[in-house]
Amino acid sequence: MAIVLPAFSATSLAQDQSSSAANGQVHPERWPEVAYPRIVNAEGEARIQALLSHMSVEQKVGQIIQADIGSVTPDDVCKYHLGSVLNGGNSGPGGNDLAPAHEWLALADAFYAASMECAPRDPAIPIMWGTDAVHGHSNIVGATLFPHNVGLGAARDPDLIERIGRITAIEIRVTGQEWTFAPTVTVPQDYRWGRAYEGYSSDPALVASYVGRMVRGLQGPPSTAPILAGPHVAASTKHFLADGATVDGKDQGDAVISELELRLVHGAPYIPAMESGVATVMTSFSSWQGVKIAGNKGLVTDVLKDRLGFGGLVITDWNAHGQVAGCNNASCPAAIEAGLDMLMAPDSWRDLYASTLAQVQNGTISMARLDDAVARILRVKERLGLFEAGKPSARPLSGEYDLLGAPEHRAVAREAVRKSLVLLKNTGVLPLKPSARILVAGDGADDIARQSGGWTLTWQGTGVDNSDFPGATSLWRGIEQAVSAAGGSAELAPDGTFERRPDAAIVVFGETPYAEFQGDIPSLQLRPELRRPIATMRKLKEAGIPVVAVMITGRPLYVNEALNQADAFVTAWLPGSEGAGVADLLFAGEDGAPAYDFQGRLPTAWPATAKHGGPTLFPFGFGQTYADGPQPWKPLPEDSQVADDGLGKGVYFDQGVAAAPWSLIVSQPDGGDTLRVTTVPATGLSGRATVTATDHGVQEGARQFAIESGEGGAAVEISSHDPVDLSRETNGDVLMLATLRIDTPPTASVSLSVRCGDAECGRPLAVPELRGLEPGQWRVLGVPLKCFAAAGADMTRITAPFRLTTGGRLGFSMSRVALGSADEADTVAQCPEG
Repeated sequence: MAIVLPAFSATSLAQDQSSSAANGQVHPERWPEVAYPRIVNAEGEARIQALLSHMSVEQKVGQIIQADIGSVTPDDVCKYHLGSVLNGGNSGPGGNDLAPAHEWLALADAFYAASMECAPRDPAIPIMWGTDAVHGHSNIVGATLFPHNVGLGAARDPDLIERIGRITAIEIRVTGQEWTFAPTVTVPQDYRWGRAYEGYSSDPALVASYVGRMVRGLQGPPSTAPILAGPHVAASTKHFLADGATVDGKDQGDAVISELELRLVHGAPYIPAMESGVATVMTSFSSWQGVKIAGNKGLVTDVLKDRLGFGGLVITDWNAHGQVAGCNNASCPAAIEAGLDMLMAPDSWRDLYASTLAQVQNGTISMARLDDAVARILRVKERLGLFEAGKPSARPLSGEYDLLGAPEHRAVAREAVRKSLVLLKNTGVLPLKPSARILVAGDGADDIARQSGGWTLTWQGTGVDNSDFPGATSLWRGIEQAVSAAGGSAELAPDGTFERRPDAAIVVFGETPYAEFQGDIPSLQLRPELRRPIATMRKLKEAGIPVVAVMITGRPLYVNEALNQADAFVTAWLPGSEGAGVADLLFAGEDGAPAYDFQGRLPTAWPATAKHGGPTLFPFGFGQTYADGPQPWKPLPEDSQVADDGLGKGVYFDQGVAAAPWSLIVSQPDGGDTLRVTTVPATGLSGRATVTATDHGVQEGARQFAIESGEGGAAVEISSHDPVDLSRETNGDVLMLATLRIDTPPTASVSLSVRCGDAECGRPLAVPELRGLEPGQWRVLGVPLKCFAAAGADMTRITAPFRLTTGGRLGFSMSRVALGSADEADTVAQCPEG
């Protein structure tokens, strides 16, 4: 279907800004009317109404709540009549993210049995399991991993998108889930946003051209036939609405844009989604004009449900209802009254169930709204065919584990990699001769987790290695296979050293994995440590060796220095499990001609500086081909035009140095006798504390503390005068991670806390896990931010996100303090009770 959008310009959008109502007020009549297809027949609707008439209030309330498998049991599903479960980014059967596929299917059976068979009940309603299969069935070891959406946007191939959706659905069905929280149809406008790679493009027409095809691939064409009767699952477009337009690229931030821009840019993908009958829609954490989307009745009910005709269910994101004005994670009638049908309450579901039940019983939530929400949930279950499908393991495709990562699936993923690559520079070195001697350098060359990005086995895509990707191929292995097959030779040397002079070098560099929260950056550039391979390019170039740069990235970034040093530059985005697709385009065939030509085109503009809104280097749609022939290159300016170093929010201390604007402080716990550590060695507390440099990762990449705290005690903290708001991160599963080594075990208690303003806020946390670290070994200790909040800290105004205090002798070294996720930690502290 061709997507036609009204023409608009920056000028018209600016003019409309003044006429748009303030405070999130909506004019539904300005939105198009869409005919949502009929997806439940008369018999099915009669069943839904009969179920409603027999359900108790307790059953109805249970249906609208979704719990995370890490915080709920099958017995809970039975007792509370829960309508749905999900697996979050760091959830797996038995607490194991890397659980084998058969354990996922067994757990699906257990939840199904709990909903249908655990106790006498009338009526019995099957549960529905949602999963973040956002670039393939990406939570499952061995599944096919497709390029993330930003790369697929470069491919410009809607037919490919539908095939990817169908394969993803098949692999989901193998492990027993029925629902994926995909596709993401955001239209990112600021690529500092850490979720930008989840969007296909900054162009609404390109995004819209993909959405219907992906929905059809996942669900099949809209019809009243059961989705589960075919190789399909329920889809979910997200995140409604304008999460890609928030100020400063801030995740869960505020989109201060006009209603015209809201409709024409960010609403555009929802037209084909509705026409294709998408089963569910997930609302955003973010706000529009200061009003949280999850509490905006004008957008959720008046626009999405009434004007766009959406007939499925609307679900919140992870505890997003808790951010609505007047709400918290345990109570939010406002979100339900605004039109939310299901509340994703992963770890807050029990308290939310109790409060919602009470609010229905006292009339705060109307019975009509509750019945409407439950009816919509039942319609999705009816449309799936859940009432007749039986237990997950008895359904078609379930347990056919050879379909996970099947050769024909991987072939499509490899094709997607080829089509997504964008050639930004080629002065004539490409294509390479596969019979040549090739050096492969760069720290990203042999790292499948890195090339796969976030939302891969774990939430942030971290904490895993190549052994966790059976059947997958790293970029290095793909290159090695291509060269070996042609009689050439390949050598892997991340630092660029070599024993025999190569004919050419391929240097793989770029971003490391991230997802929401962790991915937000202050400017469009790589962190300092990720720029090291550029020096390798320079060294090789100075030696007269042709250099091909391959960049792994979730977004366009300022990399002028790399573009200048390389003879050819290829943007590989986040290609997923089939790294051989990169080699397919780098090498010539047996006849000397390239086997495939580049067809990828930039899905958004490429920046000339690291400043958002700065000049463009390559425009939207740019991409060279072999057919274009070698192109001359004029050296680029190497001035980022920004003052920051690219470390990004959430990194407070890195390689032994406090990140701006943070400072490393040693003091007494009451703030007295303060030493601000700027150079080492340094001495404080009247000689009772010394700070020196020690190695970790790199030379002098950590600071070593030797403390004789004496009667007054001692504190080591990272602080700033300017407070930061960590409430959003606290609402998720974000941890404060400290990379530590115990050098001298503590002789007295050690606690961790945060500081708000000039005072410690909340109770200090006794962390036995810290005392239990093995001396002499570097370990990453994680403390959930929610532990500090539970201890009374005001997480909206943190001036010291890390504060370690002790009353005795302690020797330790520390290299990094940053926000992160559980999969990055060696040890995760438990929140003290009370």
